[in-house]
Amino acid sequence: MKQILLKILPLFLGGFLFSQATQDSIQFKNISDEILVHGTAYENLRDLTQNIGHRLSGSASYERSTDWAVQKLKEAGADKVWKEEVMVPVWERGKESLYIKVGKGNWKTLRMLSLGNSEGTKGKDVEAEIIFVKNKEEFDRLPASAVAGKIVFFNYAFNQNFINTGQAYGDAGIYRRFAASWAGKKGAKAVIIRSLSSAVDDVPHTGMMRYDQDDKVKIPAVAIGPKSADELEKALKTQKIVAKLNSNCGMKGEKLTHSVIGEITGHKDSKVIVVSGHLDSWDVGEGAHDDGAGIVQSIEVLRTFKKLGLKNNHTLRVVCFANEENGVRGGNTYADNIQKKNEKHIFAIESEGGGFTPRGIALVMDADKRAQVQSWRHLFLPYSLHNFELQYAGTDIEPMRKLGVPLAELVPDSQRYFEIHHSEEDTFDKVNHRELLLGAVAMSQLIYMIDKNW
Repeated sequence: MKQILLKILPLFLGGFLFSQATQDSIQFKNISDEILVHGTAYENLRDLTQNIGHRLSGSASYERSTDWAVQKLKEAGADKVWKEEVMVPVWERGKESLYIKVGKGNWKTLRMLSLGNSEGTKGKDVEAEIIFVKNKEEFDRLPASAVAGKIVFFNYAFNQNFINTGQAYGDAGIYRRFAASWAGKKGAKAVIIRSLSSAVDDVPHTGMMRYDQDDKVKIPAVAIGPKSADELEKALKTQKIVAKLNSNCGMKGEKLTHSVIGEITGHKDSKVIVVSGHLDSWDVGEGAHDDGAGIVQSIEVLRTFKKLGLKNNHTLRVVCFANEENGVRGGNTYADNIQKKNEKHIFAIESEGGGFTPRGIALVMDADKRAQVQSWRHLFLPYSLHNFELQYAGTDIEPMRKLGVPLAELVPDSQRYFEIHHSEEDTFDKVNHRELLLGAVAMSQLIYMIDKNW
């Protein structure tokens, strides 16, 4: 009898596991069909971008977007919707211009954008000779006497050798964040950087910069497009060039605003699964890919669970974070609040890489949990998700890492994202209907598996 049982048991277990896999595949298809046929994410994104537009934290348009998010979460079927208070820095751009003069020639306009959180010139012209450096190593070799009173131009390009453009963004990002502090410490009047862009166009990109606490003078920082950057470098090799910068940007204190949260109560317990994006965007373009896409995909996950009648074991919570772009106050506040409430979170995912075709899911969690998620790869392969090897997570959910929460991020195809990221090109017409919905499919399928198995 024992020998018979030993023979039968593997067959029984194999049949059980096969049955479970089949049920999961069927549920994956149900989720996909619902979203691809009846999904509301694309029309929600149209509404957000066309009727509200860009949404910098602290702005009137951001405040309108919080009311919009409350309404959309209610429409999606959330059991409960609320706003979470967040104090955010207020930065305003104002009018700005940059002119250059080559030798004794005439002044020529150069397209530019002030970097977010930069101080401006207070509406006065700042005129100085431009000096060029390729990278920080070259800059560090310059004595302060060569920098004082000048405008420093850093032309550090995206490294096109990286297949994943996010690697190039990280590599070049130090110039946007820190160049103004480097140059200011040596007495420069301003900094010009090459935009963080994989494109070969002339579109300037903004994004957050920061000053060191010990900076005695906060000098203006602006970005120019890749084409202008290369042309300026070429001209500077043979000619003296003077720049004239005028900008009205600057910090305007802080303001009370909100992240927006909606949830479906868990049927088994009150443990929380977070699916999220950030509601704010920069003050150029429409914030379509960054991160309107992540917001509407997250809302779509909740809508799909409700529409299909999926009985989630744990509370499924959508968080529309405030202030990712220039402070991460929403993410930090959320993590602090759940710690104070001793609220158990078992998983969080964010979509903030754009609404392009999903290719995988990045995982930040212990080895056992990562292996478990990777064991589900066969379920995702029919939907073209194959990459579960990357290890990073969204900026807003990263503060939950200190609480031991397993984190993840949707990984869309990255090739076009940084061509439009933080620029006037980030508009609704750049988002493909089907690609956007496929991202929501992938997130919903993953949440289904996490909720069922954790």
